[in-house]
Parts: sequence; structure tokens; C-alpha cells
Amino acid sequence: MNKNLNIAGKLSLLFINHPLTFILGVFILALGYISLLIMPREENPQIKVSGGVVIVALPGALPSEIQKVIIDPLEKKIKEIQGVENIYSFAKDSVGIVQVQYYIGEDKEKSNLKLYDQVMRNMDMMPQGAMQPIIKTMDIDTDIPIATIAFYSAKENNKDLISKTELYNEVSRISKEINKIKNVALVDLKGEHKEQFNVLVDSNRLSSYNLSLGQVMKQIQALSYKTPNIKTNTADSSVVVFGIKQAIENEKDLENLIISYNFQTPIYLKDIATIEKSYDIQNKEEALIYTRNTANDFEESNQVTLSASKLKGANSVTINKEIFSYMDSIKDELLAKNIKYIITRDDGYTANKAVNELVFSLLISIVIIAILLIFTLGFKEAMIVSLAVPMILSLTLFIGFMLGETVNRITLFALIVSLGMLVDAAIIVIENIHRHKNESPTMDITPLTINATNEIGNATNIATIAIIMTFIPMFFVGGMMGQFMHPLPVFVPISLAVSLLVLLPITLFLRKVNILDFSTFFSKFFLSSLLS
Repeated sequence: MNKNLNIAGKLSLLFINHPLTFILGVFILALGYISLLIMPREENPQIKVSGGVVIVALPGALPSEIQKVIIDPLEKKIKEIQGVENIYSFAKDSVGIVQVQYYIGEDKEKSNLKLYDQVMRNMDMMPQGAMQPIIKTMDIDTDIPIATIAFYSAKENNKDLISKTELYNEVSRISKEINKIKNVALVDLKGEHKEQFNVLVDSNRLSSYNLSLGQVMKQIQALSYKTPNIKTNTADSSVVVFGIKQAIENEKDLENLIISYNFQTPIYLKDIATIEKSYDIQNKEEALIYTRNTANDFEESNQVTLSASKLKGANSVTINKEIFSYMDSIKDELLAKNIKYIITRDDGYTANKAVNELVFSLLISIVIIAILLIFTLGFKEAMIVSLAVPMILSLTLFIGFMLGETVNRITLFALIVSLGMLVDAAIIVIENIHRHKNESPTMDITPLTINATNEIGNATNIATIAIIMTFIPMFFVGGMMGQFMHPLPVFVPISLAVSLLVLLPITLFLRKVNILDFSTFFSKFFLSSLLS
């Protein structure tokens, strides 16, 4: 046996006769299996792009005025914030909206704090009459739902059994319960019809009394200690008020509201507007659902869609199980209230299905490789490669789990990519041992294996390290593509690095022992342990 051993030769000498080598291999496989079970699963890597929204209201102002006196000054100051990549602005009647997108990788909390500080320090730039800015955070990753549920009313004689506002109120209550589920980041509603008072202002009467829409809005706001949410961008010059409680109990409370005085004569809101208790008529988007009735005909119904998104790194499978378990628990209660629902999106199911399919494909790939190797190197050599590679992938999954990675399409794609490289290294080692065995059939298997491995060890290690280095630049890819492909430069180098430590010991041990007679090995190992 060669005494000048390199790293590969020394690893071979250390593990080839060690009684714990087999136990180490089984332990590694167990780690991989457990990691695959408990690692968070998602269909695709979750991309995190943070941002913020600044909303400033100026009652009675036209979009052109909003653009000039609110949006332009805000954009100029926000551009000074470090870390801002893009700014998108919208000018509407009485309100200006500025959306801010930060560079990927920017700290969300620090960036939002800088945005708030910049806006509030420059409030003196806002025109007189502008209301307090509303600053909200915005995360693209939390805006992508993993579960959506469509709620709609049961019908009788082609008529809804509950009103739109009743449906919304019930779904709103459900959303609060779902939002309490662990790792649920955001619950949003679409197609909702909020119960509210609608104030339909007659523009001609308003002009005749020499009043502005802003005066009307301020008087309504002053009626409640809670500032109501008011919108004015309707085509018929209507003011829509919602969210007011206690101060406004019915239409009379609004009708008798004094807006101004005309020569000591009070001008009531009813003099210039029509007030009705209804739902949000400014919600121009109707969410519809089509279902088959007992006559097998399609029925059109208004729906409220509930969507839930998860925190980054959370398991969409477990979250959706909890969401839909809760829905099952209240199903009878909802039916009693004439409310039906349909699950329209379940990323937990699709993620689980995608991961299972790719794991199956990975196993099929290993089986195909084994079959091909049987005809070239022999049955034993093929089995050795087929057993060694899953051990490497198992340890790779465990390290990925410790690093906080998730199992998704890109993760398993990275494992499949690394599979070919791992097989190459294993085949080279086994083939060289096979060649030495044919050249020296009488030589003891232990020194033969060590010498064969030592012969190609340096070349195999250098080639593996070179491949690892080619994936390092992918860490520095920016933008959404960099985040989406993040598992590739993580799992491929890890699997190759692990192969340097695992492939040689496990491969050589399996080459020496009879892999078809592990029972004998187990009995000998445990017997020696008991006797010692």
C-alpha cells in the first residue's frame, strides 16, 4: 500500500475498515429523509421585494392639481432616499398616491423608517388643506396568495338569499380568524361591498349655494371623532362615507347636518345631496362566480374572494391545511347562513404535488443511472453508486434545512443538476477500483481500494472544487431573477462539497463489504459491541 497518501487516500484509510461507517451512512439517509419531511415546501421560491405607499388627500382638487402640488414635490424628496429603485405615482380626484419600490436586499424596516421620516419632515411643502399623509408598507412576497376562497350567496328562484353587505360582513369576520393562523402574513378581500352611507351631491345645488365639495367633506368628517374614509372620484360627483359609527346611525343624522349658512339660514346636507344607506358604489370591479345548479345550468353570483399569503420561509402546505381545516369546521355554520364557498387556489397542494413529483423524478433518475451502470461496470458497482448518491443528497438537504432554505422547484432542480456531477465522481472512483481489481485479482481489497482512490483523488477533488467555483458568481446575480434562482448556487456547491467528504468513505466501504449481506454485518457489529 502506498504510504504517501493524499486527502482522498487518507479518508479511504480512515473509513474503509471503521465499524461506524455503515451507521454513519444510515444516519445521513435518515437526516435527509427527516429534512425532506419538515422543510417548508412551496411551489416556487418566494421573492421578497419591499416598498411603501404614500397617500395624501387634498379634498376638491383635480388630478392635474394633485400632480403639481403633491406628487411632484413628493417624488423629488423620495428620490433622495438611499435604496429606492422605482417610484410609481397616480393622481386622482382629491388624492395623490406614490408607490415606492426598494432595491432587492434593502432592509425593509430601515427603508420604511427613512420613507416615513422623509415625508413627515417635508410636510411644509404640502399645500394648505392637504390632509395627514397615510404611509403604508408594501411587500410583493406577501401580496402573492397561497390560498384563495370564493364566497357567494345561496340562491332561491334565481335570487340571492343574503345581501352583498351581509356576505361581506361574514367573510370579513372569517378573514380575521384566518389572519390569526401562524405564519399567515396577510388576508385580503376582493369584490367586497362594505355597508356605508352614500352621499350623492348635486353639483348644481352645490354651486347655487357657492359651496365646495371640500367644505362638505370637512363637515362630515367633523361629525365623527373617527375620521371616515371618504372618496370623491365618482362620475356623478358623489361623496362616499364609510367607517363611521355611533355619530351616524341613520340617514337622518346626515340629512340634518349643517354644512354652512346663507345669510343666517342654515344649509343642511339634505338641501344639496341625497343620502342613502347602501354599499360601496365606488367599487366598480365586480367579482363574479359561475356555478352549476341542479338543472345543470350556469348561475351567475356576486362573490367575495378571500386570499391569504404567507411569511417568507413558511410552509405553504401546513398553512393551507390549517386554513382549510378551519373552513371545514365552519362549513355547516355558513350553509345555515346561506353562504357557500369554493376553494379556487391551493398552493399547498400544488407545492406538495410538485415536490413529490420531482422527488419521484429524482429517484427514477438514480434508478436509470443504476441500470446503465450495470451493463458497463457490473451489478455491485452500480448499486454502490446508487446508494452513495442519495446519501450525498440527503446531507445536502439537511444543510439546506439548517440554513433556512425551502423545498421548491428550483431546489430540486439544483439537486438534479448536481446529480450528474456526483455520479461522474462516483463512477470515476469505482471504475478505477474496478480496473485495479482486474489488473491485480489476488491483491487484498483494502490496500487495492486505498491505492486506487489515492491515485485519482487529487484530480477528482480539484475538478469538484473547480465546478463549485463556477457557481459562486450566481450568488451576486441581482434582481428578481437572482432571488428566484437563489437555491441553485446554494444547493449545487453544497452537494459537491459534501461529496468530497461523503462520497469516498461511503463508496469505498460499500465496495469492500458485501452490500447484499448487511444482516451479517449488523450481527457481527452488534455482537462485537456486546462482547467488548
